[in-house]
Amino acid sequence: MSEATRNIAETVRDLMTDSADFSYVTMPDPEQPLTAPVLVSVPHGRKVEEITKQIRDAAQYLKPARRKGTAKLATLQSLINWANRFKGETSVLYADPTRTAPSLTCIANYHAEGGPQLDANTPDGAANYGDHRGVYTFPLSKEWRRWMKASGEPMGKDDMAQFIEDNAKDFMDPTPALMNPGTVEPEQVWEQRLVEIADKIGGRFGQHLKLVHMSREFAVHEVSNLSVTSNRDTGESTISFVNEHKAPSGEPLKIPNLFLIAIPVFESGALYRLPIRFQYRKTGGTLKFTLTIYDPDRAIDDAFDEAVKTATEQTALPVFEGTPEA
Repeated sequence: MSEATRNIAETVRDLMTDSADFSYVTMPDPEQPLTAPVLVSVPHGRKVEEITKQIRDAAQYLKPARRKGTAKLATLQSLINWANRFKGETSVLYADPTRTAPSLTCIANYHAEGGPQLDANTPDGAANYGDHRGVYTFPLSKEWRRWMKASGEPMGKDDMAQFIEDNAKDFMDPTPALMNPGTVEPEQVWEQRLVEIADKIGGRFGQHLKLVHMSREFAVHEVSNLSVTSNRDTGESTISFVNEHKAPSGEPLKIPNLFLIAIPVFESGALYRLPIRFQYRKTGGTLKFTLTIYDPDRAIDDAFDEAVKTATEQTALPVFEGTPEA
């Protein structure tokens, strides 16, 4: 081939290369999802390029290939409604009982049942993305947070009086069965439980007004008396000081050491009756009081369990206690 002929042929080739349409190297099936790269031959030297991403982006723009994302629900009922709207055969609930921030998560596209597929060349048919989720974090009530902050913290008389007045709506008077254990039989299960608690810790329930009165007018006079006792058989004598806290009138103080409050654990939740231990300590001229919730963990665990039970009953989904895979 002469040089002139060669130049003409190359020129024609270059013109055809620059102006030709692209052609598929591998053709996608429009009826099936993309499972392999899509390759096309394009001009400029018939360079082969992959356009899988462009096709997927276009398809995603027209219609999402799958559901994903995390919805943060504001109420338990909203989480239940969300789960019922999107649940499928593989959907599950995860209940995280962490007391400072309990939560309930629905994973709509969770892995299916069965063992993993161990063949590296075969996709695991039970695997799923697990990234379409609804989450409800239980908000602790204002009352619960306020009482937990004050529980067990020493307060002066004026501070205690202010705290009791500010939270007067939370107090409830004990029933006759609590005021007179052994004389009046409890009528409710919760009464029996509180009677048992009082007996266990040597407590005596008092009315709310009694606590208000003490918080406003509490004055303690400490007296010391010399007590001498003798053992006639040995002739030994014992000398001791007996310290008593008495009211200003001189009468021994009769102070109830248990009171009752009814507060919700979670916002807008049911009220829980909780015994409050009342204690005071006099050191020199300083008097400090403490109001301590007895066994608060039991209340928050019970409230959480009731909420999870409601969710499982209304969604009919299996529940796992803990946190799902990240």
